[in-house]
Amino acid sequence: MTAAASFPGIGNRLIDVGTGVSTTWAELSDVKIPAPAAVVVGSSFEAMPWVRAHAETGAEFLVVAAGRMEQNLRADLRASGFAIVDPDGTVEEASAPRAAEDGRLWLLTSGSTGRPKQIGHTLASLTTVSGDMAPRTWLCPYSPGTYAWWQVVTLGLGSPGQDLVVVDPSDLDSWVAAAAEHGVTAASGTPTFWRQTMMAHKDRLAEVPLQQISLGGEPVDQAVLDQLRAFFPAARISWIYASSEVGASIVVHDGRAGFPVEWLGREAEGRPRIDVDGDELVIASPHHGAGLDGAVRTGDAVVIQDGRVLITGRLNSDEINVGGAKVSAGVVRGVLTSHPDVAWAHVRGRKSPLVGSLVVAEVVLSSPNDEIVEELKTWSAERLPEYGVPRMIKVLDAIPQKETLKSDV
Repeated sequence: MTAAASFPGIGNRLIDVGTGVSTTWAELSDVKIPAPAAVVVGSSFEAMPWVRAHAETGAEFLVVAAGRMEQNLRADLRASGFAIVDPDGTVEEASAPRAAEDGRLWLLTSGSTGRPKQIGHTLASLTTVSGDMAPRTWLCPYSPGTYAWWQVVTLGLGSPGQDLVVVDPSDLDSWVAAAAEHGVTAASGTPTFWRQTMMAHKDRLAEVPLQQISLGGEPVDQAVLDQLRAFFPAARISWIYASSEVGASIVVHDGRAGFPVEWLGREAEGRPRIDVDGDELVIASPHHGAGLDGAVRTGDAVVIQDGRVLITGRLNSDEINVGGAKVSAGVVRGVLTSHPDVAWAHVRGRKSPLVGSLVVAEVVLSSPNDEIVEELKTWSAERLPEYGVPRMIKVLDAIPQKETLKSDV
């Protein structure tokens, strides 16, 4: 797909859960992007006319959710040459004006390791699924402007028969009812999103006729895949490794956590090359952001078990050193979530004067269990080395979640 060209999804429907509006891309209101511009939107649906304008004109812009636009980010964007278009239509000019770059789209990283970075893309680099597809109605639950949001939006733009049901992260409690009403057949979300859904809406999920389920944005363990399979035995369940920097690079459909070790080092035209350097995932992807060609160190930790490469979390937080012995927080988390009463777990190291760190955990239960703490310690001791067993386990009432649909930890 190229900017300024007609796009195949022009007749696809867009349904906004918040307002009940049902329209098509062709029927959206006309807007003009004062390129380069950072467009601030109050809802995901409000971004759609701007997306269509870019697809038709190639005008340079990025989308920012209103909840993210604080003063430091506003100043950074203006200093990078972006005019700021606020939800009320007012425009704040760039503090360092520059010429627009035709066809350029920008994404903001989450900023979890510092201030958000700007990653350059195009519609072509963001469109990783195209061609003939069975007609589907997709749920789009992501925050506007994120990589995952663009992945769903480009499906709606780039392939006929791919309708979108748009719900904002703040309104997720209503998504199951809306999905049943509008016949949603495909949905993409983080593992946290799916865990919360299965806890809160288990009695109504069967009403949603899902044929395709996708997971990404966080480590995907076997427990959440198995739980989804139990709810939707006929659906195809896929987990996807993707980031703003390297795009959608790993896609697995076999119902198992991790990917086959044989994929490492594999060369195939048009496909990413995946490698492991030490404990770090390294990817060279054709879907990369601007200036990120070649091998990119992702900062994500991996372990290899039983012929599978498991992505366990961020390098700077995954490894816990207990008296000189190293254990992966992601591996411990996977053991905890494999317990039938655990819906979610977070594992970290807590400083200890004697051994450097101790493994501690927080869990959310899928069903009440007054004996869960001791039961989980025994469960872990049967599956982990002694130094990897959580010494303290705290039970939370609900899964913490950010606007990105990821766990708020």
